[in-house]
Amino acid sequence: MGLQVRSLLSAIIYRKQLRLSNVAKTTHSPGEIVNYVVVDAYRIGEFPFWLHQIWSTVLQLLLALVVMYFCVGLATVSALAVLILTLIGSSPLAKLQHKYQTKFMKAQNMRLKNLSEALTNMKVLKLYSWETHFKNVIERFRNEELEWVWELSLQKGYYIVLFWSSPLLVGVITFWTCYLIGFKLSASNVFTFLAILRIIQEPIRFIPDVFEAFVEAKVSFSQIAKFLEAPELENRHTREDFSGKELEQSIFIRCSEISWETKSSEATLRNINLEVKRGEKLAICGEVGSGKSTLLAAILGEVPHINGDVHVCGKLAYVSQSAWIQTGTIKENILFGSAMDSVKYKETLEKCSLVKDLEMLPFGDLTQIGERGINLSGGQKQRIQLARALYQNADVYLLDDPFSAVDAHTATSLFNEYVMGALSSKTVLLVTHQVDFLPIFNSILLMSGGEISKAATYEELLASSPEFQQLVNAHNNTASSETRVEDSISEKDKLSKSGEIIDDEEQLQASVGDQLIKQEERETGDIGFKPYIQYLKQGKGILFFFLANFFFSIFVVGQIMQFYTFAAKLQDSRVSRVEIYAIYSVITIIMTLTLVFRSFSITALGCGASKSIFSTLLTSLFRAPMSFYDSTPVGRILSRVSADMNIIDLEVPFKFITACAGTMNTYTIFGLLAFLTWPVVFVIVQIIYVTIVLQNYYLASAKELMRIYGTTKSFLASNLAESIAGAMTIRAFGEENRFFSKYLDLIDENASPYFHNFSANEWLIQRLETLCAIVLSTFALFITLLPLEASDSGFVGMALSYGLSLNLFLVVCVQFQCMLANSIVSVERVEQYMHIPSEASEVIQGNIPAQNWPTLGKVEINNLKVRYRPNAPLVLRGISFTIEGGQKIGVVGRTGSGKTTLISVLFRIVEPTEGQILVDNLDICTIGLHDLRSRFGIIPQDPTLFNGSVRFNLDPLSQHTDHEVWEVLEKCQLRDTIREKEEGLDSLVVEEGTNWSMGQRQLFCLGRALLKRSRILILDEATASMDNSTDAVLQRTIRREFADCTVITVAHRIPTVMDCSKVLAISDGKLVEYEEPNNLMNNESSLFGQLVKEYWSRAVNAGANLESIGSD
Repeated sequence: MGLQVRSLLSAIIYRKQLRLSNVAKTTHSPGEIVNYVVVDAYRIGEFPFWLHQIWSTVLQLLLALVVMYFCVGLATVSALAVLILTLIGSSPLAKLQHKYQTKFMKAQNMRLKNLSEALTNMKVLKLYSWETHFKNVIERFRNEELEWVWELSLQKGYYIVLFWSSPLLVGVITFWTCYLIGFKLSASNVFTFLAILRIIQEPIRFIPDVFEAFVEAKVSFSQIAKFLEAPELENRHTREDFSGKELEQSIFIRCSEISWETKSSEATLRNINLEVKRGEKLAICGEVGSGKSTLLAAILGEVPHINGDVHVCGKLAYVSQSAWIQTGTIKENILFGSAMDSVKYKETLEKCSLVKDLEMLPFGDLTQIGERGINLSGGQKQRIQLARALYQNADVYLLDDPFSAVDAHTATSLFNEYVMGALSSKTVLLVTHQVDFLPIFNSILLMSGGEISKAATYEELLASSPEFQQLVNAHNNTASSETRVEDSISEKDKLSKSGEIIDDEEQLQASVGDQLIKQEERETGDIGFKPYIQYLKQGKGILFFFLANFFFSIFVVGQIMQFYTFAAKLQDSRVSRVEIYAIYSVITIIMTLTLVFRSFSITALGCGASKSIFSTLLTSLFRAPMSFYDSTPVGRILSRVSADMNIIDLEVPFKFITACAGTMNTYTIFGLLAFLTWPVVFVIVQIIYVTIVLQNYYLASAKELMRIYGTTKSFLASNLAESIAGAMTIRAFGEENRFFSKYLDLIDENASPYFHNFSANEWLIQRLETLCAIVLSTFALFITLLPLEASDSGFVGMALSYGLSLNLFLVVCVQFQCMLANSIVSVERVEQYMHIPSEASEVIQGNIPAQNWPTLGKVEINNLKVRYRPNAPLVLRGISFTIEGGQKIGVVGRTGSGKTTLISVLFRIVEPTEGQILVDNLDICTIGLHDLRSRFGIIPQDPTLFNGSVRFNLDPLSQHTDHEVWEVLEKCQLRDTIREKEEGLDSLVVEEGTNWSMGQRQLFCLGRALLKRSRILILDEATASMDNSTDAVLQRTIRREFADCTVITVAHRIPTVMDCSKVLAISDGKLVEYEEPNNLMNNESSLFGQLVKEYWSRAVNAGANLESIGSD
């Protein structure tokens, strides 16, 4: 039943996240949602097991009280009173545990939320040298979490003391009650009573576990219920099928307000009236933050508050501005669940300019793509998205600025072959900043301030709209110097040259015959005591482990002394009953104290080990090179830092000590039986041997099952995290049911090893109980056959009392040993990521650069060669050049030529294989990574924002005043936008910055660079998602603010690099040109000259293509 409940909850959570509104996503981060599945749902799934423990414990206690009544008469009432008082005494503890558990889960969710965000954006943290700050934030949440782990562990320790000591107190109170009421106890009554006490010890000791399971399940259920009650998308059902009839309109919108917020004053779009006919091509233009992407989101039904009507007729296909790629093969990403059609598939690859790329990959379209497409360039990811959309053969295509990540030639090819060719009969809405394509569209929407300011053809807008004229003029003015270049070159020349130089820097990360994404690591076979020793070595684990077992050994000796007191002195007339009961009571007090010390030792052991393990793990993850994240899905890591760490925090220490205690108890019983009847030794030795054989036989399969269980749980976490990131795309294509079905298969794959392990455990218990029955029967037989003195009858009673509990203790002993062996798998899994080979040192003492380094900003690169992994092909092949201090350098090349790799090497994200990089005559490979990265400024290709405030995203290290921040916001054209918000600099930025447009996110990144004021600034496609007007303003800002600095600009937009001192052209990982841009443009055979020609010939080519389509 528990397995079914767990699977049901996992499925419901997955289905819910596909429907979650954007407002709900701000309160339920991806890390938290993953935690709901891998921790909360699993806890609830385990509760039915403990539910059965409740009624079985009650039944055993009732039967025990009946037997006690026949032994001690009315004194049983006092025993019952003690048990009732114990339960009453546990009530406030249960309330405290609920409080602590709630606080713990809240702290855990905050840790996972921040850790998930950091892991997802690790490359950005390394580029900005923010790892230490974010690591400290996570450690702060972890320390808060550990405070509640300590409280929960102490609470469990109190339970152990209370319930483990209650049978002892029952004995003390009962014996003194018998003395007070004058009930004379015989030896047979005493040992029967003591035997019953021993038998009910274990059921009573399980009561704390029941309480814990109940509280955990209740808190987890509350969290899941809160998530399931979160608001869903209200406008998901905007689409209508053609239903066999031809409709003139594909899209119809009549809305007064479209808003992401509930307040009408904050409406994102207003007065939207739009009709798009079937087959019409509509371009959407406007400044950054004008609402272009929101309009597409409204058509998709993603915007929660729509006052009006939105209708879409036909099947939709959507290409997002920020590419979403699944882990899997390229073919799987393109097919996206559709049946394979070879002809259609080949045409799709050709239309999306992917044929050349696939030819160069070692496995072609069967190459595994890393999580989020990390082993692909930005342009390749977009083209795979375009191929996915085209292959679906939809009726309406929504394209959100897909050409910003590709070079001029590729953009021209895609526009001609894809938009105007393959989609010639389809309805297309294209958000774009590229003015070149606009004349070809049937209609253009010009958006401004959240409204459609104009909707007309290119010629009409150019004649009537000052805003549109400004947009076009901004594009023309940025590259007026290029107009001297010939307008076109032959398509044949372009294709042949591109065929010679297209290469992919990222695909070379995968060596021939080796996929980038590796199978998840897991131990195999019996690795002995290695994980146990690794666990105990953390903190002062060995000391506290020794103390916990030492105190329990005193407890066991105390039990023996209690029985010995009755066995030796009960029938001795010289010893009074008061003396016997007093000795029993004193021993009980000592035993209770040992339980207190033991519980404290377990808590100290668990918290110390958990703190040390997580600290080592976190350091290892933050110091790991990017190659680790390229080949490791974040879901694998999240599974370890959530579910596995949860087991290490709360389960491993108690299971460890309980397994040792069970072993101690079991062998104590064997020893007593052997001491009293030596012939039984022969049976005991054989029983121990058979038990070990059975246990090893079970563990051989159980360990592998639990390892498979852990691995399949990672698959669940990875798939869930990936689906959360791509939920909008999944909904757009209407693929929710297919993804849900796949997730159900993963749930079944995860449930199977768990079920078989549980079944194997029951198989083992049945055989252990049979062995115990054999031992006890053999002992009873020898007791009957061997002659005994009358004085030995007490010891016989003592032995029988212990023997009757053998079944219970042996099962508990072996069961907890097996449970520990299963739980220790979590230590194995976490340990795999505790010793990841790290990057170079953050700081190299003795070689720390001067405080003002670099002062000139001179960069010298000599014979630079780079490969991503040993034996992989070279990505950069002997590049050499010099950048003088203060120069402005533009880096150009076709998609995947090696531009981004060059930037990565400058920051040592990838280490040089050969060669040297000198900055102001200092070899950057001789200094620490923090000293290097913190001195450079960068505006990365993928603009990344973090959950927090506007101020935090600009200055996370709090190094600047509010005045400085406002000044930077004004320079970035964000000041007015922030001023309009009530919170100002404290305005909310949600995870990944999804409540800000892509262009605004890039403006934030520019703001970071302006605040940092580095002597060397790198721009990696920094303006790809901006309109030409904003791009021009920002270029002027950079020229003004970084006039004396070295600026290296990687760009696909040719105007962006036209005012650079020099242009550095890369092809096939080699430096082919390094010269002033004007000189290169005059050279018709130069790569840069070709790129310029292609850039300015796009409109001509697109127009020719449209004419050919019309003539057809």
